[in-house]
Amino acid sequence: MAVGITPQQAWDQLVQGNARFVSGDALHPNQDLQRRHLLESGQRPTAVLFGCGDSRVASEIIFDQGLGDIFVVRTAGHIVDDAVLGSIEFGVAVLDVPLIVILGHQSCGAVAAAIDAAESGKMPPGYVRDIVVEVLPSVAAAQAAGACTPAEVGSRHVRATADLLLERSRIVHDAVERGELGIVGATYTLSDGLASVITSTFTTGTDPAE
Repeated sequence: MAVGITPQQAWDQLVQGNARFVSGDALHPNQDLQRRHLLESGQRPTAVLFGCGDSRVASEIIFDQGLGDIFVVRTAGHIVDDAVLGSIEFGVAVLDVPLIVILGHQSCGAVAAAIDAAESGKMPPGYVRDIVVEVLPSVAAAQAAGACTPAEVGSRHVRATADLLLERSRIVHDAVERGELGIVGATYTLSDGLASVITSTFTTGTDPAE
């Protein structure tokens, strides 16, 4: 791996950064002139962060990272399409990142819209419909389990997204199988700023959920 760290070490760095953010002791690293010049010759991020486009969930800020530290891909409701898969595969195959983090969050608008559509039978207009359609299976699963809350649907959607990456991307699947890549699904709480593990796929090392 180009960055020279394991999937577990990459996750540990993000956990430490999130702890600094939560406590109000953020370092705001790698954001100066020297860092900008250093990155002119290329990038070596330690993780792909695939999250929701919500303006309240800025990945570099909540994990206290700087320029060149994480490769960020964001869509409303962290919905996967071909461009997302290509972007994530670029991070894995070209940039050799050892970790993918899928980040859901509290009060997700895509989750709320999907729950509303399931309960009312009315779909939103335009391309927002496409986002809702991708979240509806998680709503249905939560309803079947008798716990159709936004938190439960959001957690199920994060797990489904992690499963989808492994199923649809041979590059991601094979890197995980070789022990070169880990996947962590987490959810971010707006009130306290904490990112908590929901699911993880690591073939070697300590499970970050433990």
